[in-house]
This record gives sequence, C-alpha cells and structure tokens, in this order.
Amino acid sequence: MQVAGYLFGIPAKGADPFAAGALPGLLPAGAYHLDGAPHPLSALAFALGTYRFTRYRSNSKGAVTLKLAPGDDAAALARTVEAVTLVRDLVNTPANDLGPADLEAAAAGLAARHGAHLSTILGDALLAQNFPLIHAVGRAATRAPRLLDLTWGDPAHPKVTLVGKGVCFDTGGLDIKPSSGMLIMKKDMGGAANALGLAHMIMARGLKLRLRVLIPAVENAIAGDAFRPGDVLASRKGISVEIGNTDAEGRLVLADALTLADAEKPDLLIDFATLTGAARVALGPQLPPAYTDDDALAADLARHADAQSDPLWRMPLWKPYLSMLDSKVADINNAGAGGFAGSITAALFLSRFVADAASWLHLDIYAWNPSPRPGRPEGGEAQTIRALDALLAERFGA
Repeated sequence: MQVAGYLFGIPAKGADPFAAGALPGLLPAGAYHLDGAPHPLSALAFALGTYRFTRYRSNSKGAVTLKLAPGDDAAALARTVEAVTLVRDLVNTPANDLGPADLEAAAAGLAARHGAHLSTILGDALLAQNFPLIHAVGRAATRAPRLLDLTWGDPAHPKVTLVGKGVCFDTGGLDIKPSSGMLIMKKDMGGAANALGLAHMIMARGLKLRLRVLIPAVENAIAGDAFRPGDVLASRKGISVEIGNTDAEGRLVLADALTLADAEKPDLLIDFATLTGAARVALGPQLPPAYTDDDALAADLARHADAQSDPLWRMPLWKPYLSMLDSKVADINNAGAGGFAGSITAALFLSRFVADAASWLHLDIYAWNPSPRPGRPEGGEAQTIRALDALLAERFGA
C-alpha cells in the first residue's frame, strides 16, 4: 500500500478512508492484496472500487479483484459488497428494464435466497385492499403499480420494518419535469434498492429480529387517467390529501406503506426515499438528511455513520412548518407552500402517517454519485445502509 501511494498518489495515511478505492481503476486486471492498509475500511474501499456496471457494454476490461489478508473478515466484506452491488445494479438499470415487475423480481430473488416470504398486492387490488395513494400514483402507467411485502425472521423477535420508495421512473406526472430533471429519474427507486440492500445484510447476518420490507413499486407516468393537481385523494390512514404537485408523488406512495407498517407497532421503522431536491440543495449529494425524534437513535446512528464512513446528517422535524402543508379543501396538501424547507416539510408530511411505531427514522437519500470518487463510482449508490447495518447488529446481534 505504501508503494501504491507513490505510484498512484494514494496517501498511506490520508483523510479519506476510501482512498484505496481508487486503485482498481488504475491497476491492470489481476488479483491483488493490500499489505499494511492504512485504514480498517481499505479492503472494503478497494472491493467497492472494483464495481463496474457492464450489463449493456459489449466490451469491458478485465477484472481487478481483491485477495483478503489474514484477519480480514471475509464474510462481512462479502455481505457488504453484495448489498452495495445489489443497490448499485438496481439503480443503474434503465427504466425500460427496471419497472415495478422487475423490482418485484429482485425482491423475490432476495426472499428465495434467505428463506423469506414475499407477497404482492397488484393493480386494482390496491384499491380493494385500501392503498388508494399507491394506486393513484401508478395507475397511468402501462406497468401496473404494486405493493411488495417481504417478511423474515422469528415473529417473537423485535420488529424492524423497512419501507423503500419504489418509483421506477418519475416523469413528474402532469406537473412534468424538464428534460434535465428527468434524465436520471431511473434512480427514483433508489429508496427501494437501499431497503433491499439493507435487508440482505440483516438476513445474511441472521440478526435476532423480525424483518419486514414494504416497497410501493410504481411508475409516475402521464396518461388520460393520471392524477391531477388539485385532486383530493383518500389515503389508507383516512387522511385526505390535496395534490399541490404531482411531482411530489413519492410521499404519497410512502404514506400508504407507512400506514401499513405503523399498524404493527414496530420497534423500529425506517424509510428510505429519493424524496426531495431540497435535500440536495441543503446538503448536497453525499450527505443524506436523517429525521427522527428519537435522540438515542440519532446519536447511535451518527456514531456508526462516522465509524463506517457512511455519512448522514440529522435534520429537525420542525413542527411549526406543518402549517406549510395546510389545505383549504383537505386534511393536508402534499406540497409545501412557498418553496421553503422542502426536505423538512416532506418529512413532516410522512410523520402524519406514523403514530404507533416505537421509533421512526426517515432518510432522504440521493442514491447517486454525480461524479466518481475512490470506491464510489459515478452512478447508483448505497447510502446509510452500512451505518444502519452496524447499528442493527449492535442492537439485535445474532
């Protein structure tokens, strides 16, 4: 590793724990090992730096692989790399090959691997079973909306539920996005991808918890039966929602899924969503906002985020801003008035649908690297799941 520092400009003791992740892009094909790695995360950084999304490429260069040194935890490294690779592959896949049915297939594959159970509520059955917001957002697409429900583990163990926004492509709906804003909207299912990635880590560890993963999988398309600005929609919880903007669709599908999750009174409820542009304006693409009223959870998560170099930043659930979601015709509006505090008001909207969970955490992730960094190539990315994996292992160890 010291030699690598001189040859490739990788500091032996640098500020970036992921510095070794630059090496796979600089080395010829072959198997390598790291001697005297300067940071505990160096092996992981190198392994994640070998990732390439080659599904659509006819020619790709030979592989760079890592040989683990004695003392490295091979199982832990494999578990993490598999989870991050799953997330990246799902997010990087274009929407023509990654629709709601394809997301369901990915969840089914994960369930089969770990002996979990997956059920699906499809199309108009969403209305019959009282998921009106999920149906409304997805009904205009030719690919039917659905709610995926994966369960695993001993029902007697503490309940941990993950909810992931699965908008497989987001046109913005009738409040259509400009072309520049639509270009990477294949990634709008990044919340679902990260939920599945964390689920893999939990099940592979065999943690002593009862896991549930809920994914509302839809496409926000434009057609004659698309939901409209000004519509008032029912929700599973019974809260009526005025549509201030059809491009604030993610919070709608999450609302119905969170209501279902909350009814079980889970010990910990976590949702992942590529929810707001406001989060990127506030904190940029590398630092997802985290919202919770549980101070102990926030402190523990921040500690693990720092240790794992998997950053996030706690933001306030500032209750006075709920008034920005007031509606004159319904219980709540889905889009805040005035354009202020967009990430906070989105989190506050979701909070209206969570009442009984012992603890709730909302993560407004980006799930995308706009430019490459060591160990973090351009494109789809896993965010916060390594920190959460460490936290859950601490709380619910096998």
